[in-house]
Amino acid sequence: MMTCIIIEDELPAQNLLKNFINKVPDVNIIATFQTALDANLFIKDNSVDFLFLDINLPDILGIDFIKTIKNPPQIIITTAYPNYAVDSFELATIVDYLVKPFSFDRFLKSIHKVEHIINRQEIKPNNHIFLNIDKTLHKILLSDVLYIESDRNYLTFVTKNKKYVFIDSLKNWNSKLTDDFIQVHKSFIVNVSHIDKIAGNEISMSEIKIPIGRTFKSNFMKKFNS
Repeated sequence: MMTCIIIEDELPAQNLLKNFINKVPDVNIIATFQTALDANLFIKDNSVDFLFLDINLPDILGIDFIKTIKNPPQIIITTAYPNYAVDSFELATIVDYLVKPFSFDRFLKSIHKVEHIINRQEIKPNNHIFLNIDKTLHKILLSDVLYIESDRNYLTFVTKNKKYVFIDSLKNWNSKLTDDFIQVHKSFIVNVSHIDKIAGNEISMSEIKIPIGRTFKSNFMKKFNS
């Protein structure tokens, strides 16, 4: 079951979306908002798979609102103004752009796009993951990942040959990775199988040095020694 919210200030448009969503058994509406500011408070405290977002909202443009969300979910834009489409697709989390009035058939295509992306992002526990970056799904073998670094709203997956940067947070990955991975610092998760040595509060992977945070060291050493 996928969860969604609606951010739409016009009640007829809200009702149309609710009607369409209720016809899809695998989607559940958990909240509806008429302003982006109210929705933002909800998103901060609740997990949402995707949202329907109108562009012309009373307090802030939908495109500008997306840029304020930390770790935004997948987004389907709904608007009467097709000229915003180019700007909106520059944002990686936007899955589709529905121009009002839209049919149920067109709506369903958007749902299928979201479902496909969410399913492809599911972790394959002992093998690989797919990262959605700039509207492209990248397959990454977990065994190739050296470490994951957090820098404000961005994560960097560092593999043997490449770096993958996207919007997300470490807390969303701690429970998804295999047992080879452990958080060693507020900004780092490492793959213990690639560790060359540990000296004091520092991990070495070839020429890479990663700090060990004081609050993480005890748990890390227990796991590493085991």
